This record gives sequence, C-alpha cells and structure tokens, in this order.
Amino acid sequence: ANISYMWNFGSLLGVCLIIQILTGVFLAMHYQPNVDLAFTSVEHIMRDVNSGWFLRYCHANVASFFLLFLYFHTARGLYYSSYKTPRALLWSIGVIILILTMAIAFLGYVLPYGQMSLWGATVITNLLSAIPIFGQDLVQLIWGGFSVGHATLNRFFSLHFLLPFVLAALVVAHLLALHTHGSNNPNGVTGNGDRIAFHPYFVFKDLVTIFAFLLVLTIIICWYPNLLGHSDNYIPANPMSTPASIVPEWYLLPFYAILRSIPNKLLGVIAMFGSLLILLILPLVDFSRIRGSQFRPAMRLGHWFFFVNFLILMWIGSQHPESPFVEVGQVATAFYFAYFLVIVPMTGIIENTLLDIATHPSATGNTTGGTRHTE
Repeated sequence: ANISYMWNFGSLLGVCLIIQILTGVFLAMHYQPNVDLAFTSVEHIMRDVNSGWFLRYCHANVASFFLLFLYFHTARGLYYSSYKTPRALLWSIGVIILILTMAIAFLGYVLPYGQMSLWGATVITNLLSAIPIFGQDLVQLIWGGFSVGHATLNRFFSLHFLLPFVLAALVVAHLLALHTHGSNNPNGVTGNGDRIAFHPYFVFKDLVTIFAFLLVLTIIICWYPNLLGHSDNYIPANPMSTPASIVPEWYLLPFYAILRSIPNKLLGVIAMFGSLLILLILPLVDFSRIRGSQFRPAMRLGHWFFFVNFLILMWIGSQHPESPFVEVGQVATAFYFAYFLVIVPMTGIIENTLLDIATHPSATGNTTGGTRHTE
C-alpha cells in the first residue's frame, strides 16, 4: 500500500516499449538499409509519408525517454535495495534488459546514416579490435568488409528490428519474476500484511504518470523534436570527413567517459562493459541486514554521491578528452567502481557490527536481566 511514484517507472517503460515496437514496424516499411539510400529514405519518411515526421520523431524521442526511465528505474532499485534476496533473479533479468536496450539504441542510432551515425558506429565497433589475437577479424566480421558500409547497415537494421522482440520476451520474464515475490517498498519491510488491489488503485496511479509522460512527449515532438539529438546527424554520412567531436547519444555518455578515462584500450573496453555487468554482483556484496536506505543514513549518503558521480561522468563524456576533463573522469570512474566494491559491502559490515553491539546484552550492562530472561 505504501509504494510511491518511484514504482511507476516500470509501467512507463512498458508504454515506451509498445510505442517503440509499433512506430519501428511502420518506419521499417519505408526505410532502405543501403548506404546510398538510408539518409534519403529517412528524409522521404519525414517529408513524403503521411504523418511520417510524427512517427520518426516519436521513435527517436521515446528512445531517449526509454533510457531515462531505465536509469530512474535502476536508481530506485539501488536506493531501496530491490536487488536483495528473494529478488536477485528479478534484478539480474533487469540488468540484462538494461544492457540489451542500450545495444538496441546504439544500433538504431546508426540507421539514419548521418555523420554521427557513421562515425559513432566506426568508433564503437572498433573497440572490439582491442581483443587480443582475433579482435581485428571480429571487427571486420561485424562490418562485413574493411570499413562501415552497406553490409554493416544491413546487419544493424536486421538486429535493430529483431532484438526488441527478444527484449519484450525478457520483459515478460521480468514481470513473472516480480510476481513471484511481489514488489519491494520504501520501508524495505515485508508488505504482506498491508496489500491493496492493483486495480483500480495502482492502475490509476500509473495512468497519472503515463499521461504526464505523453503530454511532455507531445510537446517535445511538436515543438522541440531535435532537443535530444545531435545536429551533425543532419549531415549525410561522409567517410572522408571526420566530425570535430564524435560523441554518442546522451544516454551512453557516462560509459563513454569510463572508456576514455583509461589510457589502455583493452582495459578501457573491459571497464566500460564491466561498469554495466558490475550491477549483477550487488545481491552478493550487499551484506546489510536492513533492506533499502530509509533507515540507513550512511548508505543514503553513499547512494546520492553515486548518483551525482553518474551525472559527472555523463558531463565528462560530452567534453573533449583534454585536461582537466580526463583527470576528473578518472576520479569519477574510480569512485564508480569503488561504490560497488568498497562502499556497499563496507557500509553493510559496519552497520551490522554496530547493530550487534547495540543489541548484545553485555553492551547495555544488563547481563543479569538478560540471563534471567533466557532462563
């Protein structure tokens, strides 16, 4: 009964997924995955197809909202320890959904085949060349040649079309795992004694945020459609001209900053992928007996430092790799990993120790009373 609006991101993400699949299917009817025709086919959708501009802007902007809501949904899970037993499977499926969504978003960003699409694809796929021995062969296998070209675009389009259906299957698994044990709540205590029906109470609560989202989305599509995009992507892809600054979409910037903050290419790639996969270890490293941050001031502070650090990484990712941004990025990257490997486990151990000291009879000086009570 006490779950807050922070629990509404799940339903918002469901709405985003439905919008993306529907608009994506209609866009695919007019799109040409060909290096000579991709850019003009997108312009054809914008100018000649009935309501094509709406479909295209809706698809592009909901992609940004999808990742924004995913970050909030994950942050809520972190803050309220929704990953702890018995919800470890739920959390693990959620992390896989997050990683897959980012991959799908990247694939989709390449399809309009503007300058940022081409060079973003070149930079990101080239990361695999850091893998020893067969890295370069793997990159050429993905490209289907010796550079990003016709075969690459065809492959990216096929994957971008198919993977959302895999994502939908994972979402169903995520919901099944959720309904096995039910939702966590802000207090972190069992909610079995105080449950209310999902319909109509939470259906209407979800509809409040869904309509608010649709209102904001409509305003952005109709008045500020390119607010979240990059202007360079309106320049047709040109392999002979490199943009002044190659940056991915805003939602990939924190991980791009982690990649750039490590001078060694292979270690940078490992750190970038590790920064997402490290979320899977949270159920194992959180030793605290108390769920959530409601009654844990130290952990609450740690969470807020982590969230601010994430925003700093996002800002660093959008800057040129020069001093002082590189150094700030390195400190922020170190803190990012320290949060999972040091702050979460150590805070839990310290809290448990203090709880034991506070509840142990000898600590209160009332040993006799304690013994008599046991007898």
